[in-house]
Amino acid sequence: MASTILLTGGTGTLGRLVAPLLLASGARLRVLSRQPRAAGAEGTVTAGGADGVEYVTGDLATGEGAAAAVAGADVIVHCAGTPKGDDVKTRHLVDAAKAAGSPHLVYISVVGAERTPVSSGLDRAMFGYVAAKRASEEIITGSGLPWTTLRATQFHELTLTTARAMARLPVLPAPAGFRIQPIAAAEVADRLAELALAAPAGLVAEMGGPRTYDMKDVLRGYLEAAGRRRPVLPVRLPGKAAAAFRAGANLAPGHAVGHRTWEDFLAGATAAD
Repeated sequence: MASTILLTGGTGTLGRLVAPLLLASGARLRVLSRQPRAAGAEGTVTAGGADGVEYVTGDLATGEGAAAAVAGADVIVHCAGTPKGDDVKTRHLVDAAKAAGSPHLVYISVVGAERTPVSSGLDRAMFGYVAAKRASEEIITGSGLPWTTLRATQFHELTLTTARAMARLPVLPAPAGFRIQPIAAAEVADRLAELALAAPAGLVAEMGGPRTYDMKDVLRGYLEAAGRRRPVLPVRLPGKAAAAFRAGANLAPGHAVGHRTWEDFLAGATAAD
């Protein structure tokens, strides 16, 4: 009998790539979405969509709809992520999952979550996303549910979004000493789907892109590929979290398993810029 898999964040950068992989495996796929995809009240599942996916409407930030989403799920792939409040969403999801049974919870986290101290208000303002990811990891580990967590470095797609936003400024501030190791979201999606279809494995090996880059070079590379001219100004960020990033806390040089480079990605992604 096919497993029922709940996917959170199914329309996001990673989730939309994971969804077809799970469907192709023969699993019954259910997607939790904040926006209704068909007629039905919040917290109710709408089956038989044109894409073969069940949709349940809910909001993990409040917990609304979480109980209906997890009901009958054998596996939960938790990809829902935003710049703020991921730990709250994970808590609501875990509470609903525990009440429903003992599904396998598969989580996507970030490299360096356990190595980046986020204690001061300044740290939290700039690195709150990393802190929330770490808090989510701890919630899942202590939940009593069977679990698997995969940490990955920065996605090419999200790095591009950041570069595009910064290119609107007359001068692009580049965090001095920061290096990143971007990876293709599709490569992470392949691994996450593989883990979702396997037995719980706890904390698995990290995934990093094939190369590391100084942040100023990432921004300059984007500007060149997009045919734009802007000065890039290195800016030294204060705080312990920034110091950890300068020391490479967000990198996984020993796990550079990605294949698509930042340059390859840019070549195909900046034509419309």
